[in-house]
Amino acid sequence: MRTLFYNALFFTGTELIDNRVLIINKDRIEGFADKDSAPADTVRVDCEGSLVTAGMVDLQIAGGGGCLFSSDPSPEALELIASSIVGTGTTGFLLALPTNTEEVYRAAFHTIRESSHPAVMGLHMEGPFISNEKRGAHAPELIRKPSAANVAALLAEAGNVIRMMTVAPEECPPDIIAMLREHGITVAAGHSNATFREAAGGFDAGIATTTHLFNAMTPLHHRDPGLPGAVFMSDKVFASIIADGIHVDYTMLGIAKKIMKERLFLVSDAVEENETGAYRHVRQEDRYTLPDGTLSGARLTMLDAVRNCIIHAGIDKYEAIRMATLCPAKLIRAEDRGVIAPGCRADLVILDGEMRMKGICFNGNTELKEQ
Repeated sequence: MRTLFYNALFFTGTELIDNRVLIINKDRIEGFADKDSAPADTVRVDCEGSLVTAGMVDLQIAGGGGCLFSSDPSPEALELIASSIVGTGTTGFLLALPTNTEEVYRAAFHTIRESSHPAVMGLHMEGPFISNEKRGAHAPELIRKPSAANVAALLAEAGNVIRMMTVAPEECPPDIIAMLREHGITVAAGHSNATFREAAGGFDAGIATTTHLFNAMTPLHHRDPGLPGAVFMSDKVFASIIADGIHVDYTMLGIAKKIMKERLFLVSDAVEENETGAYRHVRQEDRYTLPDGTLSGARLTMLDAVRNCIIHAGIDKYEAIRMATLCPAKLIRAEDRGVIAPGCRADLVILDGEMRMKGICFNGNTELKEQ
């Protein structure tokens, strides 16, 4: 079945398209057409002058719908999490799994491997090969030193569900980074006490991005630029950032964007309130913390992050959208997401003038919010 979207300004991720209609066929984008030449046998969706973009792509979200995946890595919880996340306009995501026990890892791998939910793209493993000094909210007793043996065992157990892994570059020699890359994993530097030289060495070994820039890492200092300085000096390494004004000041967000340009992208780093397992998250007014007050996660959607970039950091609207769509998809080589183009997934969001969601097309199925 074909669906036709009309009366919209379309942002494809690379250009703006006006005075045309967009046609999708089942769960794929067919392409744009002239208003007068569009086929008649279609379901027509009036976008009422709204902006239509690709669905958001979040490479680091730990839960949703009242469920924290690391506490309940079951198929039932995953279904609730995925439905909740999609409802916010994020149509593709990696579930973030913090440093954990072998039992939790095993259950998470099995659940993700068996999932057929179209939004679930795999796992982002934060740890276990991270720095104890910069562990943040991670459980210190579960952090491990990497070896060829334990990394190989982890990868064999995972069965290709890991799409991204955050490691501390000072803890992971080049041969470990190479093992991860050989399994198609995008390697990220984070939760790291690396010096500038150690971080740059990790980038030379194949680390492609950095996890939640400025958080849980060495600071940008005039005597040692640290991990942020190494990212800024690179011309190819990406970095994610949490645009809630709490994890990172909005002025620093603007500075990072000015330096990194298209290499900086958004993540939510959102968690859920949780009272069991290794991670006890307490809901605060604007964030989550551990019971001792340690910042442990954001109360943020990707669309919230886009709005914050525009309103508080002075980032161009379409560039902010790219930071939540095209840029993260490109990083993990998900060529059919984050962009409106023929053959890509029919995942779209319909936005009003304040960048709030008026409707969503997910996997080819369209739902408009009641006005």
